[in-house]
Amino acid sequence: MGGKSRDEDSGEFTETYPLEDFLDSLEEIGPTGTTDIADRVGCDRRTAYIKLQSLEEEGVVQSQKIGNALLWELTD
Repeated sequence: MGGKSRDEDSGEFTETYPLEDFLDSLEEIGPTGTTDIADRVGCDRRTAYIKLQSLEEEGVVQSQKIGNALLWELTD
């Protein structure tokens, strides 16, 4: 299963790229694009986009379309 690994003790799956990694990246570098966040977290662009969309649905981040790119930033 891509993006998840199984904990040896509990047998439960854990995320390889926790949402906190994406929030930490935005906090450290400020508003930026999907590719920059993916590079910082160490995942592919598609994974970053999906995670950031999830955070946007929760109201934690917001996006703004600039040209062909999305600029992501933390909400106030």
